Order: sequence, then C-alpha cells, then structure tokens
Amino acid sequence: MTKDVIALTQRMPDPATMLAGLLSGGPDNLVDTTGEGAVIRLCDEEGRPLVSVEAPLLVQVPGEAERLLGATPPPVPYWWTEARATTGVEHAERLAGAFAARLATLADGSAWPPEAAAHNLAVVKSEGVSVAPPPAAGQATVDVLTDKVAVVIQDRPVVAMTAWLSDAYQTAANAKLGLQIVSPPGTTLSPAVRDSLSHWPSRWVLRDERDGYYDGLTGAVLSWQDGMFAPVASPDATDDAPRTQLAASYQEVTATDEHQLAITFRTTHPADERLVLGGALEAIWRELTGEPPAGWGTAEPATLPWSPRQLTDIAYERAPAPTWFVVVGSPDRPGLATIRVKRTKAGVEEYVTLAFGYGPDEEPPVDALPRAAELLATRHRLTSMLIQIRKARRDLAVPPHFEGPGVPFAFVLGAEEVHQMPNGRARNTPLSQPPVPLGPKARPALYYLLPGDPSDLSGWQDFERLMRHLKGE
Repeated sequence: MTKDVIALTQRMPDPATMLAGLLSGGPDNLVDTTGEGAVIRLCDEEGRPLVSVEAPLLVQVPGEAERLLGATPPPVPYWWTEARATTGVEHAERLAGAFAARLATLADGSAWPPEAAAHNLAVVKSEGVSVAPPPAAGQATVDVLTDKVAVVIQDRPVVAMTAWLSDAYQTAANAKLGLQIVSPPGTTLSPAVRDSLSHWPSRWVLRDERDGYYDGLTGAVLSWQDGMFAPVASPDATDDAPRTQLAASYQEVTATDEHQLAITFRTTHPADERLVLGGALEAIWRELTGEPPAGWGTAEPATLPWSPRQLTDIAYERAPAPTWFVVVGSPDRPGLATIRVKRTKAGVEEYVTLAFGYGPDEEPPVDALPRAAELLATRHRLTSMLIQIRKARRDLAVPPHFEGPGVPFAFVLGAEEVHQMPNGRARNTPLSQPPVPLGPKARPALYYLLPGDPSDLSGWQDFERLMRHLKGE
C-alpha cells in the first residue's frame, strides 16, 4: 500500500531544500536521483521502496488543490511536491510526512494531509536505508502485480490521473494487464480516471465495512479471485441466470437537483505544420461559459494556463504516438475535458470528452448548443458530436454510488459525413423532428434534437434508431 503526502509551497524547493527534507529521516546519505532527476527514491537494504519523491510542479491554475485535495494552497503560482510512502514498510510513512513538513517549513507552505505536519520534523529512524538501485528506481510503483492486473492503492480524497498513476496505467497497458485502483470509503474519482477504467479487468475498487469490496462504478460486490478483484455472484444466481451481488453502499443515494452537461466530439484535421490543436474545445467552452478554459496539462493537477499553441507543441513532439491532455475550468464554473490526439490515415484526430456542472439554481445553456455546434462544424472540421444531460454532481467528481446515466439531448453530424451519405439519408430520419442544418446551405452539418429529459431514458431508443438509420441498417 502507498500513502501520498504533498507539500504545497510558495517557493520552489531547490536542491538544498529537498536535501534538507530528505535528511529529516536521519544523518545517513539517503539521496540519489533517477529518471533524469525527475524522481528520488529511497529503499531499504532488501531493495523495497520506502519513499518516492517526484520533481516539484509549478501550478499556475487556480482551484486544482481545492478540487483534488480539498486543501487551501498558497496563491497561484505555487509548487506542488509529492512524496509517496510505502506504508507496508516500517518508518516509510513517517519519513514521507517528515519530508513534506520540512519542505513546507523551508519553502513557505503547508503539507497535505494536515496530519503530515504532526511528524513535527522529528528525525525518523533510517538504519538500513539506502538509495534504490536501477532498474527498480525506474519502474512504476504498484502494490500488487499478478499475471492479470496491476493493483494500486490510493488513499486520497480524489483519485486523480497524476503523472504517477498515468505511468502505472501505461505500464499495465503495455504489459496487457488491467489496472485496479483500490481506495477507502468516501473517496471520489476524477472523470479523467474514469475513462481509463472502461476496459475489463480494470476497476475502481472501494473498501467497504459491510460488503468487503465493491466496484465504485458498477456497484458489484468484489472479492480477490484468481489474481484479481472479480464480482461475487448473487445468492439467487443460477447457471442459466447469472447475477452479480450489488453493494448496499452503492445503492445509498441522496437525491439532488445538480446536473451535468456532457459532450463528446471528434474533429479531423489535415496533417499540416500550421495546424493548432485545442481550438474546437476553446470555441465550445467560450460559447457555453463566456470564458476560455483555465488550464491544461498532461496529468492532474493541470499546471499550465490555457494555451492551444503550447498544447500543439507537445502533441507535435510526441507524434506519431498519441497524446492525452486534461483541461480544466475556473473554480466558479466547474468544467473538465480530456483530449486524445491521434495521427490517422485521415489526418490528425482530436477526440474530446467535456463536462460542465450546474447546481440546483443553475440551468445548462442548452439554447447555446446549436451555435456552439455550428462553430465546430464550420471552423474546426467537426466529424460528430453527442450531447447529454445527466443528474450528477456539480463538482464533476465521480462518487462511489449510483448516478443515473446521461440522456441524449442532441447529436451532430459533420458536413463531410452528411455529404458522403447517399440519397439524402442524413436528412430523412425516423425521428419526429427533422434535423437543423448548420453552416452553408450547399454543404451543411446537421443537428438532430433528441428528448434529453434526464428522467426519461427512452431518449436512448431514439438515439439508437438514428444511429441504425445513419449506418444504413
């Protein structure tokens, strides 16, 4: 099991400050660097990792510490330094806490969680501790590794797609393993992580007093079986009617009047050196909120102020490999998007998932959606877009209990896709309302309005009929 401790400081922890923090564990020579200086790792005599310290991140986006930690950071910009302790090894958690507390003192800041400061900079016993030898120091840390899954334990209020978790996910994917994240009760999940757990046998596993473990996204009661967490059969299940037992905690839901506007869309651009990515996302963000995104990054927390040019430079450097980004909004208007940029035969594709949260006294700006769709269709080479409305949390965090699915509000088909369909198929649909043309009359995109009532799931039947019709089935 690992335990995360984070220092949020006004000043950058320079090498001397980092050294002082690490030496809070005692006078021994404990310090070395790996990964081109990005990670410092301490191990015991048997090579087991005690503490891994990542390079400090300069956070220039307001609201990230509040969103992911529930902590009050110094004013933006500030430095975010993570230490990860292996709690199964004696003294490791105390060493990480002492490190973060010392950093907070020397670089003007605070340590998270608050109890980390309780270590009071006391010297922690460090006999038998040494620097991690390669290649162990270069490997992603997981808590349990089997021939089916990599299991990581995350004890933080929001399981976020940190650089460390992203590395663990990628390492598992390269080895053709699932990733199973285990967290305590009361934890929530960042939407950026949820999308990465959609492939079996990856799961979000919650510890639970009544049922032991359950899947935070489906509610299935789980147990450790054949090298991974797997569903427990319901007592009334049979071979002919298999059923999964549902956790009681997952079913305990308090109704609220909060909503989310969820949008997924894809754009396809010609591969051109003048191409700037992120323009479609900024256009729809401005149309729906009146402001651009606040920040972006290749992991959470998002550390950089919004800049399509810088985002494009990163994608260009990593091409032809795909690149994943997270984009966040201001604290006043919760918004979060992920962008996956991929080079294909058709050109450069951007696949975007986007969500905004609204409270009981706020209404999603549904009247602005046709204008936003037209902007993307006429200026950003929109391929397709699905818009949903769902009853879900304003802060966008994914809770470990049932949330109703989104209901389709509208679907948009790009101008090129409409043009390629034979015999006016895109215009003549089985829906009760004809599609609304967007853009030039000679070559329009089409906006299909669907029921969109979060209390009525029949909208999915209309959407399915539309999809079958457009595919010619």
